[in-house]
Amino acid sequence: MARKFKDLSEREILALAIALEEEDGRVYADFADGLRDAYPATARLFESMREEESKHRAALIETYRERFGEHIPLIRRQDVKGFIQRRPFWLTRPLKISEVRKQAEVMELETRQFYQKAMTQVQDAGIRKLLGDLEEVERRHQNTAEALEEEITPAVEKSEDEAQRRLFVLQIVQPGLAGLMDGSVSTLAPVFAAAFATKNSWDAFLVGLAASIGAGISMAFAEALSDDGSLTGRGRPLLRGAVTGAMTTAGGIGHTLPFLIQNFHVAFLVAVIVVAIELGVIAWVRNKYMDTPFLSAAFQVILGGVLVFVTGIWIGSA
Repeated sequence: MARKFKDLSEREILALAIALEEEDGRVYADFADGLRDAYPATARLFESMREEESKHRAALIETYRERFGEHIPLIRRQDVKGFIQRRPFWLTRPLKISEVRKQAEVMELETRQFYQKAMTQVQDAGIRKLLGDLEEVERRHQNTAEALEEEITPAVEKSEDEAQRRLFVLQIVQPGLAGLMDGSVSTLAPVFAAAFATKNSWDAFLVGLAASIGAGISMAFAEALSDDGSLTGRGRPLLRGAVTGAMTTAGGIGHTLPFLIQNFHVAFLVAVIVVAIELGVIAWVRNKYMDTPFLSAAFQVILGGVLVFVTGIWIGSA
């Protein structure tokens, strides 16, 4: 069972401090490693903080040896009550820089509070001085963590913002756009084929609903199973699959809902308008996030949509 902090001996407090500094240093090393490619400036800051933590650990070990010998008992943060349980998101790739900066603030605040509390519990003057010195360093670290945004120059911030944008495009926009295009275009043929074959709005709605949901499920699994994101940097497969599946279904549902209108001709007209809006949205997204000229994007999307739309009408009218 976890022990109460007030029950720890001076020997155990020093051992715990060593373990805390080692863990913080390794976390900062993971932060630096996970941010190095996309955010090199911030990664260097975390590497510098890791080196500081290593020096703290070395000073603590030297003091421990002088007072208690070579053997350092194994006592960790999870063995003592009162510590925040850390979620190991530093193992996730790619790292979110906003979460990393926030976690650094929390880590430094917690470590500083540990040293403040530890000083009230030890009697040895040398140990108290060391803990006080380390508490002061951690206070500066806390200020550094809180000011990480301020330490980034405008040029670096612009570069990191662009890197963040690229990750957003890679992990969210691309799978979402693929789903929206598939849902909006691929379901045109079955929906309008059913509409012209039956001249019945409800039948067309049921076909469109089935095609949209089926396509969403299929695309979600296809995207999620395509890769785990560890090498491509495309993020968590479950998230990509969910985004792709949801956008695929939304793309198909959009021009399916008008067929809830009982009057077939009115429903058909509204569905055509919705299709035009969907294709316009796709062209706008490709222009904004994929750097495709708007006219070129619009021509490509509209051409594909019209071909599928005509195919559906032709088959339904046969």
